[in-house]
Amino acid sequence: MRCLIIIFTICYAFQLKAQKSLLIKKATSEITIDGELNELDWLTADKARNFQQSYPADTIIAQTQTEVMVTFDKDNLYIAAICYDSLPDKQYTVQSLKRDFNNGISDNFSIHLDPFNDNVNGFSFSVNPLGVQREGLIEGGGNFGASTDWDNKWFVEVKRHPDKWIVEMKIPFKTIRYNHDLSTWGINFSRNDLKRNEKSVWNPVPRQYDAASLAFTGKLNWDEKAEKAGTNISIIPYLIGSSLNDFENDVDDVDGNVGFDAKVAVTSSLNLDITVNPDFSQVEVDQQVTNLSRFSLFFPERRQFFIENSDLFSQFGFRQIRPFFSRRIGLNNGNIIPIIGGARLSGKLNKNWRIGIMNMQTEGFGGTVDRDPVKPQNYTVTALQRRVGKRSSLDAIFVNRQGFNDKNIDYSDYNRIVGADFNLRSDNNKWQGRAFYHRAYTPNLKDKKFTHATWLMHNSEKITAHWNYEFVGKNYRTDVGFVPRISQFNTETGEVVYASYWRFEPSFDYRFYPKSSVVQNYQIGTHWSEYLNDDFESTERQVDANFTVSFVNQSRFSLRAFNNEVLLSFPTDITFSGNNPIDSGRYKYNNIAANYNSSTFKIFNYSLSADYGDYFIGEKLTTSASINYRAQPWGIFGVNINQNKIFMPDGFDDASLWLIGPKLEFSFTKKVFFTTFIQYNTQIDNVNINARFQYRFKPMSDLFIVYTDNYNSPNLSIKNRALVIKLVYWINV
Repeated sequence: MRCLIIIFTICYAFQLKAQKSLLIKKATSEITIDGELNELDWLTADKARNFQQSYPADTIIAQTQTEVMVTFDKDNLYIAAICYDSLPDKQYTVQSLKRDFNNGISDNFSIHLDPFNDNVNGFSFSVNPLGVQREGLIEGGGNFGASTDWDNKWFVEVKRHPDKWIVEMKIPFKTIRYNHDLSTWGINFSRNDLKRNEKSVWNPVPRQYDAASLAFTGKLNWDEKAEKAGTNISIIPYLIGSSLNDFENDVDDVDGNVGFDAKVAVTSSLNLDITVNPDFSQVEVDQQVTNLSRFSLFFPERRQFFIENSDLFSQFGFRQIRPFFSRRIGLNNGNIIPIIGGARLSGKLNKNWRIGIMNMQTEGFGGTVDRDPVKPQNYTVTALQRRVGKRSSLDAIFVNRQGFNDKNIDYSDYNRIVGADFNLRSDNNKWQGRAFYHRAYTPNLKDKKFTHATWLMHNSEKITAHWNYEFVGKNYRTDVGFVPRISQFNTETGEVVYASYWRFEPSFDYRFYPKSSVVQNYQIGTHWSEYLNDDFESTERQVDANFTVSFVNQSRFSLRAFNNEVLLSFPTDITFSGNNPIDSGRYKYNNIAANYNSSTFKIFNYSLSADYGDYFIGEKLTTSASINYRAQPWGIFGVNINQNKIFMPDGFDDASLWLIGPKLEFSFTKKVFFTTFIQYNTQIDNVNINARFQYRFKPMSDLFIVYTDNYNSPNLSIKNRALVIKLVYWINV
């Protein structure tokens, strides 16, 4: 026991010693954002130096060094960086000129801010050597990087020299949320130098974690506290016009709409979002996938109104047990439901408390031949988060869907969820976990209306281990959530059947780090996932053993062997292509899969995978390939190909399901972009052609022109055609 205490003390002392600090002094004169760094404040500023490598190793000084300075005035935070380059003859890796580039496959300099010093939520700002910007929200501690769905205003200039490139950033205090009473913020800086295949950080971050992880920030010490941001109101009106030709139903429709969003900073850390007659049409469509799972697929939220502080609402539950899923608002069986308006108050009350309150009202519409009538609906979501310890939290959520008859409340039409989650995050980031209990309230449903689950993960340099269990009661309804496995379609009766289920999911992975200039690590592991019914009878089990080689050049090869057992409750077409269904019953089968991903930051990169084995009563071969060529910085040309070939015995038809998606992206300037792609999907007999032109004429202000065609396959008879023109303009008041 004494030895353990000594070891813990040494490790803790090392962690404290590793936390660096940087002084930020108020600027004495105006800072001009030009990439020159000739102001006196830059010449006298404290410098963040001695960057440490975080990839491929994490124990040595970085080969390519970076120096960073910070200053501020009453309105803005300024960051300057000198990114040294000792290989000027080599080309930078630049994905494109489009905003929100992929951080992992681009040369870049990034800052990761923790303005509440809570090690959980923050902001990330990045720039590549051509001055292309990337901003994101850091949520849940940053273990999975930053979410780039968030957009906001900030400014940067980059100047390139033979031996370095210089960054000068200006981030308005109105852009971020912060506690103006704090004299210390968390901060870290990171750098990708793909000429040397090196990632480095200012404050050390172990290589198994993302550089944006807020558990490893240094200290930003203010000589004066940042002032309140003052009046901070943004109004974002939009104007849209569309033309739709539905050739199958002989319908031509020309439509237009106007509305706006508004952002009001109630305090420097609490934001009010308002939307009136919003247009939630997508200017970027979802990427299709072949679905052989018997359950609905999850597609992420892209609509701007729901993005900021979205983790307050969306973090509850698990990936397949979500009490709230914002894409349920304004959509019904694929049909767009007009939204009258809504408001959302979200952010920090203080260092320990966060709050989120949202209310939205949708219109209804009468039934037609193609779709059922939908009542007007009101949606209310309230979330409350209390920090526990340094990084953990206790969260509560209330979700309410209330139906209306015209303008009157229909008291028999509602669905409500009440729940609580505990999120565990250890100070050293090695332990994470979650436990929750949620209960539903729905008319005429009485027993088993709840769900509960726990998850625990240990992640260190060599070991990653998970434990997970779930229970979902058969009457746990989430009309505004996402729980696909609770229901199945009975092909014999045409009814949807609900059933309770348990799930247990342990896994273990171990990594070896050889002394090699070629291999970064080897990983072996196993994963077990099993679903059981109320009687603890197994309904689905998958056990796999896996082996992965990760190479220093960031390519990867993996091999997995699977043992499967599935209980089909009803006769099912396992090809999902209109084939004869196989009988209900228990099926056991095995398969093996191999995958190779080349180095993604290379000009030409690709991935190949194959999965072959038994499949219920037949056999299945799945092959896929992704091929990309980058003509940097102006063009990306790629194609994704996926085929599922299912071989069935006599009495059944074989099936061949293709999904092919060529895609072309052009970045003419940092303001003008054009993207076009085709999705050929034989599972739904559809060919989709989508072309999108975007002109960012001012910061956060865009003109979109989107053209879409849908054809039947394989005869290519046209289904429908649409043209959408949308103008979005950001106004600061």
